[in-house]
Amino acid sequence: MEGLVSIITPSYNSAKYITETIESVQKQTYQNWEWIIVDDSSLDHTVDIIKEYIAEDSRIKLIELETNSGPAVARNNGIEQIKGQYMTFLDADDIWFPDFLENSIKTIHSTKIPFVFSSYKRSDEDLNFIYSDFIVPEKVTYTDILKSNSISCLTAFLDISILGKKYMPEIKKRQDMGLWLQYLKDIPYACGIQEPKAIYRIRKHSLSRNKKGLIKYQWEFYREVENLSVLSSAYYMFQWMYRGFLKYNN
Repeated sequence: MEGLVSIITPSYNSAKYITETIESVQKQTYQNWEWIIVDDSSLDHTVDIIKEYIAEDSRIKLIELETNSGPAVARNNGIEQIKGQYMTFLDADDIWFPDFLENSIKTIHSTKIPFVFSSYKRSDEDLNFIYSDFIVPEKVTYTDILKSNSISCLTAFLDISILGKKYMPEIKKRQDMGLWLQYLKDIPYACGIQEPKAIYRIRKHSLSRNKKGLIKYQWEFYREVENLSVLSSAYYMFQWMYRGFLKYNN
């Protein structure tokens, strides 16, 4: 549907944060959106909170998975259902600034590039900005993302009327990276928006910050998902580790 933004959110035990996430979407200056929230068998009262908002806002739809299947499966369930011209993602503990959607659409129109992404602020669990803002590059290519995934799931924004609908690899980690790389094989680059347009909440024990714990998954991603040689995988692994250190120590 022309002009419609389809938002996809996986949720799992997100009752503590999801109210702020939902309200950040409802406060968008661009209001032509649909939202598919896929609950991955939450054990808390996340679903009850979502249903309260659905009762007042028909643009929000809920899919409840019967078994806990992980974020890739949850997001792919959402991708299957969307009907919009644009596709974007938002995790159930993150927040958009009010002009995120509007600014993303304007950037696609002005650059003629159907894949854009934004910088974002980084907070702790209580939204205290104790970390520096993450400012994205002006553009990234396929090989750039292999070195460091600077496209966060909470700010990726794609015109799928041009790019088509693709799905995340159903792996335990790096699913979003896998999706971005699929699109970047088809276009020369994605455009980065330097002004922060979202808040990424860094929670305690976050796996995205635990680089040692992710090394195994990153290596398997290079070898088994992207089918890179051992030499190429080793090169990109070194780049990924170095740039990851800089990302979380600035």
